Amino acid sequence: MPEFIEAAPLDQVPPGTGTTVTLAGRDLALFNVDGTVYATSDTCLHAGASLGFDGKLEGKVVTCRRHGWKFDVTNGNMPLAPGMSLSCYPVRIVDGKIQVAV
Repeated sequence: MPEFIEAAPLDQVPPGTGTTVTLAGRDLALFNVDGTVYATSDTCLHAGASLGFDGKLEGKVVTCRRHGWKFDVTNGNMPLAPGMSLSCYPVRIVDGKIQVAV
């Protein structure tokens, strides 16, 4: 069963932004969509760019700045290719800290 690990203070990821963290040896992207935080794998499926660091978040869709691939951060899916998706991880907020199950 995955264990929740503290990833970042909630105020480090304000609404409309993303960031990158490494937990249990995995590079993850954290995205705050209207106050709800989502965690996905950080690497774009196309060319390996960081989505949390370099991606552009608009609503619930992050766009890879390298080649424009788009992913829905709430479920990891590519809207134009639903069979391709990022890994997603459960998130909870405890005492103002973002925790992710990995």
